[in-house]
Amino acid sequence: MMEVRPDLAKVLVVDDTPLNRKLQKNYLMEVGYQVILAEDGIEALKKIREESPDLILLDVMMPKMDGFQVCRHIKHNFRTRYTPVILVTALNEIETKMKGIEAGADDFISKPFNKLELLARVKSLLRIKHLNKELQSKIHLLEKAQKKLKKLAITDGLTGVFNYRFFRDQLTKEVTRAERHKKQLAIIMLDIDYFKSYNDTHGHPAGDYVLKTMAGILVKNMRNIDLTSRYGGEEFALILVETDKASAGIVANKLLRLVEGYKFNYESTQPNGKITISMGVATFPDNGKTPDELISQADKRLYRAKKEGRNRVVLD
Repeated sequence: MMEVRPDLAKVLVVDDTPLNRKLQKNYLMEVGYQVILAEDGIEALKKIREESPDLILLDVMMPKMDGFQVCRHIKHNFRTRYTPVILVTALNEIETKMKGIEAGADDFISKPFNKLELLARVKSLLRIKHLNKELQSKIHLLEKAQKKLKKLAITDGLTGVFNYRFFRDQLTKEVTRAERHKKQLAIIMLDIDYFKSYNDTHGHPAGDYVLKTMAGILVKNMRNIDLTSRYGGEEFALILVETDKASAGIVANKLLRLVEGYKFNYESTQPNGKITISMGVATFPDNGKTPDELISQADKRLYRAKKEGRNRVVLD
């Protein structure tokens, strides 16, 4: 277990009696702690804001604001709620300790305090704080890793858009939602024309460039509420929520023109001299009432678009 270095720890001593402040300061500084002093609760809260101490030794009986009030302020503040507080009291009654616990105190020490006991309690709480900080850091790293894994599980590794599995899951949810709220829904199946020819001629790195560029064009020109996914190979699938056939046609034809107008590398070698796309559109509930029916209809229309000459949208 890692020891907490005293020279790296800052302790705030709060006491309205000068002798008590001096004694605590001397004891703490002897073993290397940095010490800050405050003579009342108001000054203590100011020092806490300015100095961010690692631990607070807080006298209970003080004018203006007693130790219980100061402790409550510390523990109710998001920035300081995990700062350990040791209440120092001349009273050794159960009622006093219960009141301190309710205020959020982490430990107690009675006056007149013993030097070794004081240092032992300070050391113990600082170690706990240090371990808690390490634990929080590890939890934070774990949460980041979990988020990354979750993203990887639903994202296509090459293009960065959603993958086939997420598309299917989301389509099921959107169909259910559309049915419940009596809304329309459209999907677009999209295929890059003559992609195999391009890939075979220029190699996989060039093909990957086209796929990534295509994904970027699609994402940039879709609404945030819609979904862009890679269905597989050179095929993409789009979900357009609350969208009828006419609106889906407008979106599809816009994408068609944007891709046709984009200057892809080596595109002049393509059979039609350009990188183009073909699309099939299907809408809920007119063309299908289940995800499979919608995908099947959109796929049939995509096949027709390719059969009829490519670089086109088929809506019916």
